[in-house]
Amino acid sequence: MDLPQPLSDWFASRGWRPRRHQLDMLREGRAGRHALLVATTGAGKTLAGFLPTLAELIEAPTTGLHTLYVSPLKALAVDIQRNLVTPIDEMGVDIRVETRTGDTPSDRKARQRVRPPQILLTTPESLSLLLSYPDSITMFEGLKTIVIDEVHAFATGKRGDLLSLCMARLQRISPGLRRVALSATVADTDGYRAWLAPDGDIDQVAMVQGEPGADPDIAILLPQDRVPWSGHSGRYAAEQVMAEIETHRTSIIFCNTRSLAELIFQDLWKVNTMSLPIGVHHGSLALEARRKVEGAMASGRLRALVATASLDLGVDWGDVDCVIQMGAPKGSSRLLQRLGRSNHRLDEASEGILVPGNRFEYLEARAALDAVEAGELDPDLFRPGALDVLAQHVMALACAAPFDQAALLDEIRSALPYSALTDETFDRVLGFIRDGGYSLKAYDRFKRLTQDPDGLWRVSHPKFVAQHRLNAGIIVEATMLNVRFKNGRNLGKVEEGFAAQLSPGDTFFFAGLSCEVERIDTEDLIVRASSKPARIPTYGGSRMPLSTNLATRVRGFLADPDAWQRFPDDVREWLQFQQKRSALPRPGQLLVETFPREGRHYMVAYSFEGWNAHQSLGMLVTRRMEAEGLKPLGFVSNDYALAVYGLEQITDPARLFSPDILEHEFVDWVQQSHLLKRAFREVAVIGGLVERQHPGKRKTGRQVTFSTDLIYDVLRKYEPTHLLLQAAWDDARARMTDVGRLAGLLDRAADTMLHVDLDRVTPLAVPVLTLIGREKVSTGSADDALLVEAEALAAEAMRVD
Repeated sequence: MDLPQPLSDWFASRGWRPRRHQLDMLREGRAGRHALLVATTGAGKTLAGFLPTLAELIEAPTTGLHTLYVSPLKALAVDIQRNLVTPIDEMGVDIRVETRTGDTPSDRKARQRVRPPQILLTTPESLSLLLSYPDSITMFEGLKTIVIDEVHAFATGKRGDLLSLCMARLQRISPGLRRVALSATVADTDGYRAWLAPDGDIDQVAMVQGEPGADPDIAILLPQDRVPWSGHSGRYAAEQVMAEIETHRTSIIFCNTRSLAELIFQDLWKVNTMSLPIGVHHGSLALEARRKVEGAMASGRLRALVATASLDLGVDWGDVDCVIQMGAPKGSSRLLQRLGRSNHRLDEASEGILVPGNRFEYLEARAALDAVEAGELDPDLFRPGALDVLAQHVMALACAAPFDQAALLDEIRSALPYSALTDETFDRVLGFIRDGGYSLKAYDRFKRLTQDPDGLWRVSHPKFVAQHRLNAGIIVEATMLNVRFKNGRNLGKVEEGFAAQLSPGDTFFFAGLSCEVERIDTEDLIVRASSKPARIPTYGGSRMPLSTNLATRVRGFLADPDAWQRFPDDVREWLQFQQKRSALPRPGQLLVETFPREGRHYMVAYSFEGWNAHQSLGMLVTRRMEAEGLKPLGFVSNDYALAVYGLEQITDPARLFSPDILEHEFVDWVQQSHLLKRAFREVAVIGGLVERQHPGKRKTGRQVTFSTDLIYDVLRKYEPTHLLLQAAWDDARARMTDVGRLAGLLDRAADTMLHVDLDRVTPLAVPVLTLIGREKVSTGSADDALLVEAEALAAEAMRVD
């Protein structure tokens, strides 16, 4: 496959040759075929995606928009612009490349619609807004290619729903449009090919596999060859991590949460005796701060950067030679993605170090290493498109021009997530945008669409066009609630996601107190000091779920003593003592242990379904215990187990795990908690029912919540089948509670449960039981106290009688 001379000369000037997959992508591009490229980080994926575009623009220059590049991150679009403009300048060809995100100045946005560059780099939300303008037809009619980078990061979520709808519209405007998607970590290639293809026709999308790179070099860091009993952050290893930073050029230290990133940064700073320049990067930082840190990394001024998932994707810093993961990675795909930030070149091994937080996390880290070695990636779960996203998209298209219902439905069905959309459901979506639904149709503010006598739908008033463009978007930021007493004394803030799980009477530890929930207001969690034991002892914020693949591998370790020879002595001894004292679950088996301790009765279930599912299960099981007179006091959970404790002995745990718990306790819990209200707030904002911004001012989180709560109460009372209530239920079930994994666990429980009744705590129970009474605080003394408690529990569990 011949390259145009400027491209060929550029490769030669760098001493490079085009890689096979890059030429394969050029071949598919010249044949006009859609393509999915899966290639390891550092293999030149982005250049491969753009190669057909560059070749075409060199051979047949055009002044209009030729290629759209869509990225999940604004920072990635900026980074790609930098890496694309350099070779274009070096080739001396006249190709303009620009970005368009929420941060782009308004005058440039206006100019881009009239005189677009040949290559425009953007995000799904900004593309959706472009499609809401009447001149989008002329802007996109000559579009030849759309390139979707890091497709795995959003295809299976709501942003992927929006992007698939946008592609369907672009295909109608420019029927010859070619679709390209790029990723380093895709397990279900056929699933992504179907998602990418018009009408889900998988045969239209060529599968291009990248050349294999060097195998990653991954180690597990074990300070003093010992793994702690408890914890999940690896903070105990700060000095050893700092030593790794000192011996490498540039390191990225990945943390699974923003709060942990801040803690690790402080821990490292305390032991940074050489005063090396280190920084921190996460999504809560201001844009200017993130840009400053990214610039310092790109220019080699930092020796280390502590980061979260905000840097999982594609930002190319070639001088990074070590990636350190604090705590378990939770999935092999995520681990590979993060390792790819190190030695961002195909022929150099990525160097990575895992720092497990506890003994279960050691097993998980070992499972992740084995999965990476076996080339096993985490499963991709595709689901039907969300209706609130569809409503937003329909409104965007109406802002651009009136539409015919049948023609638009045909276009929407060409997007795979909406291929099974029924006429009836589409009628309901249009009815919702037309007047808000039966219960809200008396209010003019909800009458956004009108159907003309000729059957075309149009926007009812120009003010709704401005309102849509101000408020469109898929990401609804989480709000915080103040924790305070009735007298006004403020204790601090918790994430609304945690508060959403609470009901009046629930207790939790906060600021050193056992707090009992009195009520949940719009912006406040009203509590009173309580002498009751804390029922929910920690609030978790956002947690990454443990992948089913890694959970299966960890279960396999437990059932295979021959594999234990690879483990450190203390981990091997832990498992051997568990085998003697109780049992180890076989694959597919649910081990449940019951034992007394200090006047309480405990039940620990080793279900390996992840923290989110275990939190939901804990809520449901304690409710059922209450109903059966077992006097529950509380529960704790981690990714591997759920521990419930109360005043009465649990003699028949199978009764607590029956599948009907999802029909009764689950529905009651969701409706009594604020979980459904929170989900409704998100779908109401995305669906356009409630606006976040008015011209010149932005609503507070409290005002948005107040508006959506009022509407929610009206709809539940007068229109329980409303489209957005249905969407909120879908969100509450799937996204917020991992209910699919929960249902599978409960369905299997009766047939697979092994109940072992014991006289005291077991070794396997120690990591989860140390969470009882733990607060989310960042003081060293709390960590010290936790270690003391863990050692005491461990001594009891490992005692030989």
